[in-house]
Amino acid sequence: MTSRPVVASYILAAFAIPLALHFHLLPTVFAGLAVHVLTGKLARRLPANWSGSAHGIALAAIAVLVIIGLTGVGFGLWSLLHSNGGIAALLASVAQILEKLRHALPVSAADTLPESVEDLRETISDLLREHGQKISAVGIAGARTLVHVILGMVIGGMTALHKFLEVEKWPPLTAALHARTRALANAFDKVVFAQVRISALNTALTALYLLVILPLFGAHLPLLSVLIPFTFVTGLLPVVGNLVSNSVIVLISLGISPGVALASLVFLVVIHKLEYFTNARIVGGEVKARAWELLCALLLMEAVFGIAGLIAAPVVYAWLKAEMKAKNLI
Repeated sequence: MTSRPVVASYILAAFAIPLALHFHLLPTVFAGLAVHVLTGKLARRLPANWSGSAHGIALAAIAVLVIIGLTGVGFGLWSLLHSNGGIAALLASVAQILEKLRHALPVSAADTLPESVEDLRETISDLLREHGQKISAVGIAGARTLVHVILGMVIGGMTALHKFLEVEKWPPLTAALHARTRALANAFDKVVFAQVRISALNTALTALYLLVILPLFGAHLPLLSVLIPFTFVTGLLPVVGNLVSNSVIVLISLGISPGVALASLVFLVVIHKLEYFTNARIVGGEVKARAWELLCALLLMEAVFGIAGLIAAPVVYAWLKAEMKAKNLI
């Protein structure tokens, strides 16, 4: 029979999930888990005969390097997304294409499109104001979120440095909470890094199409230095990320010609189908879950918590399933 401390740890874990999402702490939690997991992975490569202060210094150095590396990758992606005009240039390009569509479409359809770049910007601004809290939850709220992310990485590095030895001698509730957080870290390791691999594959195939295939046929899309990192970043978001990046690429392709837009649509649909099966195989294999299970988790979490819930859903579901399997409930 499950002891009271273990039950209490499950209750606290159940409350922690909605609290973290409600107070927009998901970027902080994910940053801390990323540093913790990566430090642990790299620490396993240290020589087995290292111990004492030598092992502690090496572990601290690894944690610092991981924090610096993740920070560098983050700022690198941010710089690429803001190069050559960045998102603003994408917005202007999409607005110009929409203006062309207004002249080509029937009046009834054209009236649903923005009339100018200013109208498009105003529409997007309204959406940003309307969904500001949701956008904040996924980590683009500004300086406050950035500070939280940095603190999360520092905490993740500190927990990786701490040696969790003789857990069986800990007080019951403390040991139970450690088991919950260890299961969460394992779920994060399986799901998030699998999603990174999937997004990298999708970005590589998209880059091959944009940089090699299209130029062979004389088609050169603008803003490739923004589109490619944009594809990788949005690809980290399950389901909705590919829809966003694919829509932008097709619209930009439409600015070249309808034929290029059709080719882009067909190619990206093929990639999307390939990624769907790859996602089901990689993430589903890691979590031991079928594709429909993950999709149900995504829909439920998005309905309750919005975009943040969509991002957290695979990790939360993997965590829940691992805990249920540990108790032989499934």
